[in-house]
Amino acid sequence: MTAKEVVQAYAEALGKGDVATAFSFFSAGVQWHQPGANQFSGIKRGADEIGKMLGGMMAATKGSFVLQPNGNLMLNDNIVVMPVRFSGTIDDRSINMTGVDLFEVNEGKITGIWLFSDDQEAEDVFWGK
Repeated sequence: MTAKEVVQAYAEALGKGDVATAFSFFSAGVQWHQPGANQFSGIKRGADEIGKMLGGMMAATKGSFVLQPNGNLMLNDNIVVMPVRFSGTIDDRSINMTGVDLFEVNEGKITGIWLFSDDQEAEDVFWGK
């Protein structure tokens, strides 16, 4: 699989709620770089830490958090960029924002993920400390 095909398959599996298949595209040492200064920010290492973070996001939003591809995947060698739109609600706060997820793929596995939001300050307020 090309790097673009790996990220496409990951996104399709995640979109169907098939977390096990989505995470099967991660390398053992995958690192997820969650931006900002909120309760979920920082580098998550390995599928377990990533899974705990995503589970925490779903719990905080009572299952309302949705992330969807929002444009074409873009490729530069082993780097893939996926425009995204994400939304959710926590109590009286809501978010509906675009961003970009950048993936590094090596030997058919996702080894690094960096997320970028259109308005990081607003995202930090949404997720809270």
